Amino acid sequence: MAEASSKLIKGATGDWEVVIGMEIHAQVASEAKLFSGSSTEFGGEANNHVSFVDAAMPGMLPVINEECVRQAIRTGLGMKAKINNRSLFDRKNYFYPDLPQGYQISQFKDPIVGEGMVILDMLDGERVEIGVERLHLEQDAGKSMHDQHPTMSFVDLNRSGVALMEIVSKPDLRSADEAKAYMTKMRTIVRYLGTSDGNMEQGSMRADVNVSVRRPGEELGTRCELKNMNSIRFIGQAIDFEARRQIAILEDGGSIDQETRLYDPKKSETRSMRSKEEAHDYRYFPDPDLLPLEFDDAYVEALRAELPELPDEKRERFITDFGLKPYDASVLVASKRNAEFFEKVADGRDPKLAANWVINEFFGRLNKEGTDLDDSPVSADQLGKIVDLIKAGDISGKIAKDLFEIVWAEGGDPAKIVEEKGMKQVTDTGAIEAIIEKIIADNPDQVEKVKEKPSLIGWFVGQVMKASQGKANPQAVNQILKEKLGL
Repeated sequence: MAEASSKLIKGATGDWEVVIGMEIHAQVASEAKLFSGSSTEFGGEANNHVSFVDAAMPGMLPVINEECVRQAIRTGLGMKAKINNRSLFDRKNYFYPDLPQGYQISQFKDPIVGEGMVILDMLDGERVEIGVERLHLEQDAGKSMHDQHPTMSFVDLNRSGVALMEIVSKPDLRSADEAKAYMTKMRTIVRYLGTSDGNMEQGSMRADVNVSVRRPGEELGTRCELKNMNSIRFIGQAIDFEARRQIAILEDGGSIDQETRLYDPKKSETRSMRSKEEAHDYRYFPDPDLLPLEFDDAYVEALRAELPELPDEKRERFITDFGLKPYDASVLVASKRNAEFFEKVADGRDPKLAANWVINEFFGRLNKEGTDLDDSPVSADQLGKIVDLIKAGDISGKIAKDLFEIVWAEGGDPAKIVEEKGMKQVTDTGAIEAIIEKIIADNPDQVEKVKEKPSLIGWFVGQVMKASQGKANPQAVNQILKEKLGL
């Protein structure tokens, strides 16, 4: 109950609950389009990746791209969803200049993938199950360009016919944070599978977000659709604004109009795009040019057998086999490449120590520099060697951070740098004892104070580390100090 109440939004007249559903459009990773052999490469010259099928020339017939079918099934398996052995392609009829056929080939009543489920690992440790209603295949439209000419609009059909997976969630999301986590998790899943590149900046993954509010326990309210969201951060901001906008209207005695809205990130607000009452009747009907899509269980099982280890399974393995904390495991598996980097660092080493260095020092530095794994000057091998030196007791944690800075800035073999720069930790108890005895002899007042209050031993530790230029082994320092001071 406490978790549920923490997601409620406080209004002037009481608590409100936000209800969110998402429709994610993910471009299928395929070199050719859904029904033609045209290239799907991003950034080509306008109308350079267009076949007669994409341009809807008379007499041109669509031919299904099997790779797109395979990718859709693999995505469904990654969401633990039901795979439908028989599905239909329909025509969704509407007019728009960049839709040359006058209809979109999509799937309506009989999608390729049915119900599934995705687990979200929230920052507070809560695990949330979000139902997936369906996944269906459809073709993308082209792009209208209104800024190329003072009186005319141009049309680029390079995207026309590109395969999309539309993934429809159930209205199970209850906060902006959950919606952001869901979008992040779906992008992680398709990237692990290689079924979409999930690149939101290039538009190959975007979402329509349905938002409504209600009093806790009441019927669902009227929803508004936030169209074409291509930023996880903006999704969170848009939901927060839209929920509070609806609450303010309802608390003033008004009603919510069902409509499509756009989010303006500059003003941090949503604005009306069109009323749902004005929406077209799409007049869906089975596409007469395409036979039903059918495959057997053996086809699905063969694809299942080829699936890579997915983030949920990898997270569980990191917790069970490596003994990592659930939070640390979740951070590491959020990106396939980050998880692979960690496994290289942890190979044959202390996994907890490796995780600590990968997450806190390495990822922290990447974030600080605003760079990513591709541009990192420190390799997994170099970071692993730093972990080796710490584990062997050759360097302390503080020296390790100094060493990391040197490797980041200058490169090189960490072990050789330690030798050449004299950074090796002092483990000779005789040398440490000599330093400690001198400090005790020079500070009789501090000796009396620490005997009355043992927690003041930290002052002596600091003095020893300073005298040894940070090279004394901290464990040895503590042990010898306690013996010499009689603590």
